[in-house]
Amino acid sequence: MGYWLVIDLEATTEEGGWPVEHMEIIEIGASLVNAGGHEIDHFQRFVKPIRRPNLTRFCRQLTHISQADVDSAATLPVVWPQFERWLAPHHPRLHGWGSWGDYDCQQLRQDWQRHGLSSHLQSLPHLNLKRRFAEERQLPRPVGLNAALQLAGMGFNGQQHRALNDARNTARLLPLVMVERGATRNT
Repeated sequence: MGYWLVIDLEATTEEGGWPVEHMEIIEIGASLVNAGGHEIDHFQRFVKPIRRPNLTRFCRQLTHISQADVDSAATLPVVWPQFERWLAPHHPRLHGWGSWGDYDCQQLRQDWQRHGLSSHLQSLPHLNLKRRFAEERQLPRPVGLNAALQLAGMGFNGQQHRALNDARNTARLLPLVMVERGATRNT
């Protein structure tokens, strides 16, 4: 029985968005699930941004993450090893990891390089679940997470734009994509 890891990141931004190279992770959420989408374990941490330590008003309103949350958090070079220690016991059973779109993968790869960090995830396949969902549903273009949940007959659980809630909701869609494609076995 194998596991999949679904990761969601929240990052510094401004209305209209910033290019990924200007963004910094402020929250990591991860849900470790079996192929049936049942959560085995989870991880959530706030991360203190270094280059732009003050969150914009737009970012605070979008994510419901306060300045105090990130001010009291550790930086990514401290938080990422905590994540790797959390993931280590599960790594032998981990088939891969996914996120809703490619942003999270791009941001992680950028920040691993920027901070000289390594990750077990680098050796595993990454699935763009947003694209896979659109392909499975034969949609003309990929849709947002909330719209995908609605198309699947589900509602969003929790607060949107919070990393662990977004990861858990994305994980709920994983079995629909993976089982239909035969990419994993039901466990």
